[in-house]
Amino acid sequence: MSHTATSHHSHHATEAAGVTADVGNGTSSLRWGNERLQLEISWRPEVAPWLSCLWLQGRRVRLPGGLPLIEVLTAAHGHRFASSRLVHTCIGTEARYRGHEEERGEGWAALTLRVGTAGSGIESSMRLIQYDGAGAVRAEVTVVNTGRENVVLRAVPSFTAQLGLGGSDRPHWILHEGHSDWLAEGRWRQTNMPGELLPDIAHELTGQEPRGEYSLTSHGTWSTGKHLPIAAAVSRKGALDASPETGRHAGVESGRNAGLETTGPRADADAGLAWLWQIEHNGPWRWEVGHNDAGDYLSLSGPTHADHDWLQVLAPGERFTSVPVAVAAAAGLDCAVAELTAYRRSARREHPDNAALPVIFNDYMNTINGDPTTEKLLPLVDAAAEVGAEIFCIDAGWYDESGDWWDSVGQWLPSTTRFPGGLDEVIDRIHARGMRPGLWLELEVVGVNSPLAQELPPEAFLQLAGTRVVEHHRYHLDLRHRAARDHLNGVVDRLVQQFGIGYFKFDYNINPGAGSDRETPSTGAALLEHNRAHLGWLDGLHERYPDLVIENCGSGAMRSDWAMLSRLQLQSTSDQQDFRKYPPIAVSAPMVMLPEQAANWAYPQPGMSREEVSFCLVTGLLGRFFLSGHLNELTDQQHALVRQAMAVAKEIRGDIRRAVPFWPLGLPGWEDSWVALGLATSEGALLAVWNRDPEQDRISLPIGRFAPSGASIATLFPHGLQPWQSQWDPSAGVLELTNTTGTLGARVFRIHPAAAQHQP
Repeated sequence: MSHTATSHHSHHATEAAGVTADVGNGTSSLRWGNERLQLEISWRPEVAPWLSCLWLQGRRVRLPGGLPLIEVLTAAHGHRFASSRLVHTCIGTEARYRGHEEERGEGWAALTLRVGTAGSGIESSMRLIQYDGAGAVRAEVTVVNTGRENVVLRAVPSFTAQLGLGGSDRPHWILHEGHSDWLAEGRWRQTNMPGELLPDIAHELTGQEPRGEYSLTSHGTWSTGKHLPIAAAVSRKGALDASPETGRHAGVESGRNAGLETTGPRADADAGLAWLWQIEHNGPWRWEVGHNDAGDYLSLSGPTHADHDWLQVLAPGERFTSVPVAVAAAAGLDCAVAELTAYRRSARREHPDNAALPVIFNDYMNTINGDPTTEKLLPLVDAAAEVGAEIFCIDAGWYDESGDWWDSVGQWLPSTTRFPGGLDEVIDRIHARGMRPGLWLELEVVGVNSPLAQELPPEAFLQLAGTRVVEHHRYHLDLRHRAARDHLNGVVDRLVQQFGIGYFKFDYNINPGAGSDRETPSTGAALLEHNRAHLGWLDGLHERYPDLVIENCGSGAMRSDWAMLSRLQLQSTSDQQDFRKYPPIAVSAPMVMLPEQAANWAYPQPGMSREEVSFCLVTGLLGRFFLSGHLNELTDQQHALVRQAMAVAKEIRGDIRRAVPFWPLGLPGWEDSWVALGLATSEGALLAVWNRDPEQDRISLPIGRFAPSGASIATLFPHGLQPWQSQWDPSAGVLELTNTTGTLGARVFRIHPAAAQHQP
């Protein structure tokens, strides 16, 4: 998250160090990166710097000129050709190389590329950061007004590049894009390019570039509420050069692993180039792909004027920095996911929970449902402790006196009617049973009927035309204002100090829209400042309480962007209450977050069959085990399954925190009868498989790239139920499974390279 440079090198256009020049056409190039991914940036005296080449562990990917790496759209300098694109800006096209600087720290390296656009008063720089052992880069762009007049920014993409060769060698791409909704998070769709998204329009006959593009955006503060800021483009042909490079480029550091293992898929020599990207912002964003004369391209951005009413005015001497993005590149999508997973582990905030991964019991889902009392909670506390939970979180309602708390929240004081002996009685029982107590909070909102709504100044709330924004009977705090941040700090300090709270579930159930028009050049600019103030507040909270564990929740996973996930320890993946519908959400979650962050609810119920209990528990096992349900009402047989799952969760959590995900059946469809998730480590793999339609009782899983020919495959969970039939064909690399139970079911398998069967 933060970096302290241990070395610093500066190179300018007149210096030869780190720069190679082609005298024939005047091209200069800079090659920079680590042993997994290197970038080659080229420029000419009359051409802006562009990303000209990738080196993927020695395999070369040539990228054509066509788009500058740094694009800037202003009110006074628009597009070269009229369009709504992020690219082909006049500022970007007319920029020229001014120099670059390199930095090196412990486990990371950075490159800053500087350009200037004559006559505009605008100088821009792109800062790239790479972590050792990860084939991904983090990028952001800073724009400085060096002129005498104001500069009005309309869009500042953080990364722009051609995807691959163009012309007759234009690859065909498969675009993987994510869509989301409350209770239906992380649904992935594949689309071919070119095709309906980017048709061939014979634009070359016009002498101009195409005008259209394909883009996804978010709005407001639900950054993952409709679309996902993570996507991938995988080529079908023509992107990777056939022969690998021999030797190491003199300007490339060998890099250290820094504790990262890039495990999982072995590189496939026939795999196409895969780009995988994420926009790391807890507010509005936009990514787009398109086609131009040079081929297909990608551009990633935070808020824009066209999409989000974002305008930023820079007075002379002022600067603006775009939201960060990360881009991974590898041979094949599985390998790209492995690289981005390694990046995420290195880029997240250090925290004791990252390694410990304690098991959490939460009283909400299909259990108390926001109606806690001492009488209801104490038996659950005892039952959770008996099965081995390590954190007990009291969810919504602990502050409610009337039974109708939605529009009155804001003060976060314990209820006296729900807890006649005080909330302390329940908290003390949690402590006494050896668990860490947790509480649910929704700090960023204040109910319209809360006394706090009149105690805080009007400026502490998001406003439009002098009126506080109301959404779902709640006001939204504006964290640009000191009083709003002080309120948040006061609540957390009081609860930590009074009750010894060691875990918070931060929920977020409204989206206030475009932002505020108070003291700002645009509503989008105010929202961006609010978003960044929120991140700064979270950083400060962790500095005050370094052991405090925070769960990110937003109506399930409506704000599960990497800006939040890099700071917070785990993510509730959904509010989905139907255990049959949860598996696709759990299976796709590692595309968005680390496997060990994915808190997938497991909520066994007294009325379930043992197969249903097992199905429900499997959903939680290959992530952060997140338990709920009326454990105190389960039968002995049901209870035994829960205890068994708890033991497995604790056994494999060390594997999960260093594993990389893979999908033997591909990313799941919402109605798929069979879904599967694998987690690969250097020692083997874990594989969870769900069968939701017993009439479709057989499936073939191609797992050869993750299971060596001598591997053993054994059921890890559950034991004691009717086993599924399995047949492993090591020569074909295919695992055949048959659900023999006649009902829905799920199993977790361990794939181990040793000849002996694994015993849990």
